[in-house]
Amino acid sequence: MTTSDEAASSSTGEAASELRTVDIKFDARARTLGKMKSEVTITSQFSNFSVTLETDEGKLHGGDASAPMPLHYFAAGVVTCLMTQMKAFAKRLRIPVENIEMNANFHWRLEQQGREPYVSQPVGFDIDIDVDSDAPLEDLKRLIEAAKKGCFAEQALTLPCAIGHRLKVGEDWVDV
Repeated sequence: MTTSDEAASSSTGEAASELRTVDIKFDARARTLGKMKSEVTITSQFSNFSVTLETDEGKLHGGDASAPMPLHYFAAGVVTCLMTQMKAFAKRLRIPVENIEMNANFHWRLEQQGREPYVSQPVGFDIDIDVDSDAPLEDLKRLIEAAKKGCFAEQALTLPCAIGHRLKVGEDWVDV
């Protein structure tokens, strides 16, 4: 545990009120593997852990359905990030939690004119949370609110964040 971590978890006056900022960064390197299949290696700069995942699309997009679709990973990331934050914050808030189960529905809509590329938009995401706990309802609500604010995936969906895109042209990068 670093000095900053000790200060953040301490319950003494000055140390407990210190503001701590930590940048959490991930790098992703992806490439196509033919048809609609892709491979991505994601590295956490925070923990120096890497994982390589494959994705594929179903027949609708001309894929072979040989791996999870990218949206499978998206949905898994949102639900498990929220669940992780609930478990972590339950300890910080001293709210007893044994197990958590979630059922979620992720709904998008696409619109397409003729053979033009379609445009997608989120319709809504709903997450049902079942918490095995003897804690009062107000404590569980407080826990969920804290977890929603601490969940990186949910915050990325809730707060506007610009996504930069560049295209490599020769040896140069062009903003797109």
